[in-house]
Amino acid sequence: MVEKFKLEDEYIELNKLLKVTGLCGSGGMAKVITNEGRVKVDGVVELRKRCKIRKGQTVEFQGNFIELE
Repeated sequence: MVEKFKLEDEYIELNKLLKVTGLCGSGGMAKVITNEGRVKVDGVVELRKRCKIRKGQTVEFQGNFIELE
């Protein structure tokens, strides 16, 4: 599944993106799955929970993709 996410600011932190898109039920859960290496940004495992995600990037978690526009 690919979901489009319209970015209102310059960037959004990875853990916040996972929460607002509903892929994680809470910010705490987002931090845990990121620390476990279960999230990819542009196809590469991302371990920084506060990684800045910008327009044009894609985040993947459990077969779900979020494209930022």
